[in-house]
Amino acid sequence: MSSSAYCTKIGKDVLNSGGNAIDSAVAIGYCLAVVHPAAGNIGGGGFALIHLANGENIALDFRERAPLKATRNMYLDKNNNPIPDASTIGYLSAGIPGTVKGMSAMLEKYGTKQLSSLIAPAIELAENGFVLTDRQAQTMLEAKDNFAKFKSSRKYFLKNDGSTYKGGELLVQKDLANTLKLIQQKGESAFYKGEIADLIVKDMERNNGIITKQDLQNYKVEWRKPLYGTYRGYTIIAMPPPSSGGVHILEILNTLENTDLGKLGFGSSQSIHLIAEAMRQAYADRSVFLGDPDFVNVPVKELTSKEYAKKIFSSIQKNKATPSNLIIPGMGIIKHNDMPNLKEGNHTTHYSVTDKWGNAVAVTYTINASYGSAAAIDGAGFLLNNEMDDFSIKPGTANLYGLVGGDANAIAPNKTPLSSMSPTIILKDNKLYMVVGSPGGARIITTVLQVILNVIDYKMDLGRAVESPRFHMQWLPDEIRIEPYGMTKDAQNNLQKMGYKITELPDMRDVNAIIKDPNNGIYYGVGDPRKEF
Repeated sequence: MSSSAYCTKIGKDVLNSGGNAIDSAVAIGYCLAVVHPAAGNIGGGGFALIHLANGENIALDFRERAPLKATRNMYLDKNNNPIPDASTIGYLSAGIPGTVKGMSAMLEKYGTKQLSSLIAPAIELAENGFVLTDRQAQTMLEAKDNFAKFKSSRKYFLKNDGSTYKGGELLVQKDLANTLKLIQQKGESAFYKGEIADLIVKDMERNNGIITKQDLQNYKVEWRKPLYGTYRGYTIIAMPPPSSGGVHILEILNTLENTDLGKLGFGSSQSIHLIAEAMRQAYADRSVFLGDPDFVNVPVKELTSKEYAKKIFSSIQKNKATPSNLIIPGMGIIKHNDMPNLKEGNHTTHYSVTDKWGNAVAVTYTINASYGSAAAIDGAGFLLNNEMDDFSIKPGTANLYGLVGGDANAIAPNKTPLSSMSPTIILKDNKLYMVVGSPGGARIITTVLQVILNVIDYKMDLGRAVESPRFHMQWLPDEIRIEPYGMTKDAQNNLQKMGYKITELPDMRDVNAIIKDPNNGIYYGVGDPRKEF
């Protein structure tokens, strides 16, 4: 399941032709790079969580990295204040892209088909064009002013008169097609060492960017061990750091395992209170402890322990919200060296794939904000990420998504920025049960969490679990964010009496999930009605 009907079909075609879930995931990844320019990418990076039919589980980190010329204070002015837009717009905001190498790494290790055949449908869509949806037209209009700042982006994403494309119109991307053909013919080396690398470096030099040929040549993916947890008899397989998603989904689930959410009922003020307090502590912990494990010591074992979760649960006050300024990261139990002073766009995309043999892949990848940096590589036809904003530009100051970070996530050369991306796989009786993930910036963790709770605690079928209203609490700002019509007035009134501030924000989207019925072995795939596409 993906956010695009084009790409879901391409993925299914791969499976029907004898390919496995990994082959299908690669084909979908390249398809989304064409038909979903707001988030699908070869100019960004992400994570893949893979479960093999033989029981093996592995995590692939193809997240963007900071260039070698990156410095801790590169986005601060002489007064040590963040420079507006410096980490979010333009070439300087880009990390070294990892998607192309990530797709190749998956395929080489676990795939059965050739990259040349899997990338072919994406080339065709780029060369001949695809029909834009009304939603895509809307997002392009929202990005118009940023596109207009860059000659290459104007050429690729605006019409000759400077206007945007409309829903129902065809978007043809000839330069992107040529880029994909080079990857088809020469593999990842075309992107990291050859003609595409040359185009990236040339554009960087012209536009004050800092990614060099050495950065591209040195880029490596990281194969990591997944995180494991249990929840009410289910095995949760989650993405390890530099994703914060796996750690904190496990932390919150462990906390909530100490109560009976099903008995309290979906959408009740008591359920929301307990879930929100568990979320609050997790995001406070995120602000201090999480970062690139190759640079900092992340206390994963402590944060995901059942004992720590019991202490969190015991600290939750009955019928009373705990003000965020009273929350202590680690609860004073897990030690840390830095404490942030009190202060991630939504355009990531996720897809889930399973095959008839029992292999499963959950991929979440991103260029960060909608259309990333808004800067396209001239001659190559793809947008660069603005992933550098996911670092703590100034520890203690919120990023694009309002997330606060500390020294653990400060900028350093070749370091990976912290991410909320949370591809997740669930087993039941050691057999594949569920594959789930979502875009949503800071809200990815809580979105994936609530789909899991809906299935396991509230006994919903997958369709209802995905479409049901969601809410979000991330420690700072101190508020529960709800979707329009996402909470009853009675629940709101009760929560406000407990001391919560309730804020209405746009929908939390866009889950793509698969569940396997343990009784008949049938896979059911569900896309979110809150389509970002």
